[in-house]
Amino acid sequence: MSRLLIVDDEQKIREVIREYAEFNGFEVSEAEDGMDAVEICREEDFDIIVMDVMMPKLDGFSAVKAIREFKDIPVIMLSARGEEYDKLFGFEIGADDYMVKPFSPKELMARVGVILARRAPAEDAGTRLIFDGLEIDIPARSVHVDGAAVELTPKEYELLFYLAQNKGIALSRDKLLQDIWGYDYFGDDRTIDTHIKNLRNNLGPYRDKITTLRGVGYKFEA
Repeated sequence: MSRLLIVDDEQKIREVIREYAEFNGFEVSEAEDGMDAVEICREEDFDIIVMDVMMPKLDGFSAVKAIREFKDIPVIMLSARGEEYDKLFGFEIGADDYMVKPFSPKELMARVGVILARRAPAEDAGTRLIFDGLEIDIPARSVHVDGAAVELTPKEYELLFYLAQNKGIALSRDKLLQDIWGYDYFGDDRTIDTHIKNLRNNLGPYRDKITTLRGVGYKFEA
């Protein structure tokens, strides 16, 4: 049974999400603020977190950053603020998805399912890719550059895995958004460019493995 953590300071929202999550077979835990969420995640393991942004004590963005320091758990952010800046910032800190309140609990659970299904094949696949001094171990969700481990955000891992597994193939931004984010993206494609920039910085001397195709998208050069 998959475990879901709901983090929101509004009890009614937690109750609605819990009802739908339990109906879909999840074991559910709750936290009223970001600080509680961090402490709960230190003690327990979860398959996914639904995290509100604006909360007392510790906001959702800060909570995600803190949790990312010790656990790699996919996160869907919830917020009453739908500005593009907030969405992009959420993705930059490693959130897997971002929904604006008011939201459909059915759609939320659909997105939860997409994220969990997308992660499962990567964990089960027996794939280890080596390109010169760049080593990508998909089952272990690890990346090494000249023998040194590189820490990436969950979305950066998925993006690198996807690019490397499709090496030599031109991939449009729309294709990357559809296959990695798993649904029709609500904003523009700049979030892909942001993730590519961060990914290249982390790859150091192998940053040029990811080439830009002007007017198209990106390609991983083997």
